[in-house]
Amino acid sequence: MNLDPDLLKLFGGILGILVTASIISAVLKARVTSEKGRKVVENLVSRTNAWWVMAALFATAITLGKSATLLMFALASFFALREFITLTPTRRGDHRTLFWAFFIILPLHYWTLWIWWYGLFVLLIPVYAYLFIPMRSALAGDTERFLERTSKVQWGLMVAVYFLSYAPALMMLEVPGWSDEHPERNARLIFFLVFVVQISDVMQYVWGKLCGKRPIVPKLSPNKTVEGFIGGGLSATLFGGALWWATPFSPFAAAGLAAVIVVMGFFGGLVMSAIKRDRGVKDYGDLIPGHGGVMDRVDSLCFAAPVFFHIVRWAYS
Repeated sequence: MNLDPDLLKLFGGILGILVTASIISAVLKARVTSEKGRKVVENLVSRTNAWWVMAALFATAITLGKSATLLMFALASFFALREFITLTPTRRGDHRTLFWAFFIILPLHYWTLWIWWYGLFVLLIPVYAYLFIPMRSALAGDTERFLERTSKVQWGLMVAVYFLSYAPALMMLEVPGWSDEHPERNARLIFFLVFVVQISDVMQYVWGKLCGKRPIVPKLSPNKTVEGFIGGGLSATLFGGALWWATPFSPFAAAGLAAVIVVMGFFGGLVMSAIKRDRGVKDYGDLIPGHGGVMDRVDSLCFAAPVFFHIVRWAYS
């Protein structure tokens, strides 16, 4: 295992951010006296503690290399798919179809990544699984809400498995003159993608709280404001541009790619929020304290990852 010194520097920066956040949380917890203030601070502390765990898992997997990274994302896909499917009740006729989705199609898809069978990777779920799911469900003979039930499984596989898997797929790219002789550098591409997605979510929340007045889609997500999106998006774009030195991109290209990630991540969160509102729930799950479920944490990443992957593959490999 070759440790990339620049990747370690990036993780060192995240460590500094988390330490600072923990100190701020501790100071606020000691000073706040109102009941409302205590609840806000308790939520902040819970979120910060969860970030420590998530950052540690992410750093460990990325540092250990391809197999550990694929395993981490495969598990994330499994739990995200589980949360997505449980939003609506299933029928007995769906059980065998779901078995195939969780225990055959999902691991087979990540296996195509592990051996880097790119042709099958890009087609397995959007073509073959899409055809197989309704075929298998039809054999059960249950026609009640058939289209709704099969579409739910198809959508879950696309978002939670196919889209999300484009993040670890970045490790397989060959960028001439940058990662062809140093493949461990590709882990920095995953770091860049994940960091910009998450810092965009955080900064949009912060800017929205500071000066947000005009909701973008009031009925869907009143907390997503025009001011929050612009302020948070510009902040995340600047952060992405500042990380150009860790990527094969120029400063301008890094900022441009960060802007694409911001936009796609925003719409990912918006679309997945629409599904939650349709089902009448606040979060997809409660696995991550302060953050909801796995899908709540990766919804933006699911929409940003495939677009970022294909831009990098087209322009740099």
